[in-house]
Amino acid sequence: MRAHAFWKGVRDAVPLLGGYIPVGMSFGLIAVQAGFNVWIAVVMSLVIYAGASQFLFVAMLTSGAPLWLVIVMTLLINARHVVYGPNIAPWLTSSRWWPWMMHGLTDQIFALAHVRLPQMPEQERLGWFAGAALLAWISWIAGTAFGGIAGAELTQRWPMLESVLPFALPAMFLVLLTPRFTSRLWAVTLITTMLVAAILALAGIKNSAIPLGALCGALLFYVLKSTTRFEEVKYG
Repeated sequence: MRAHAFWKGVRDAVPLLGGYIPVGMSFGLIAVQAGFNVWIAVVMSLVIYAGASQFLFVAMLTSGAPLWLVIVMTLLINARHVVYGPNIAPWLTSSRWWPWMMHGLTDQIFALAHVRLPQMPEQERLGWFAGAALLAWISWIAGTAFGGIAGAELTQRWPMLESVLPFALPAMFLVLLTPRFTSRLWAVTLITTMLVAAILALAGIKNSAIPLGALCGALLFYVLKSTTRFEEVKYG
């Protein structure tokens, strides 16, 4: 693993801190308010390390849902990795360390890696991924700990924080998506995905809005790519 590649991964992942720390704080606060010890919340961020799954885990346990159902729902949410794996696999090297690194494959790290890994030499990919994933993981754990310890006091002092924190993660996704608006194909696909998700959410289908929007966007992408010359039209 090359040190300069590791630190390049750390630098590339710095913008993610603007989403990971606030959302981690939100999870720590919610977990403590639900009756969990701060250390339990930190261990969940350390071991489970999946934002949506952790929020669902806390909500379902506090509502009295059976453990088997909590586990099944958590696995269903994380089923997106079935899509992530084949898309990132072509850029992974033969190193035996990759399986251990996959614990750090979050939505944002996947989006970043999908853009960065193809641009770098093969011998630097493992180091870069390790740096980016480790910084994101540490920031999520730190945010959870801070939210669990000081979150209640902060929201009492500044009540607006409780309303602002949930928007950190969507804002971070928008930052990651912006560089993909480089061609008509990607622009049409992403705009359609967001519109479908927004329409479904406004229609009251909130739980399925994002996965259905993503499915429509993916289908549109492959249809347009196979039947038009969209990809050749680049934006300067």
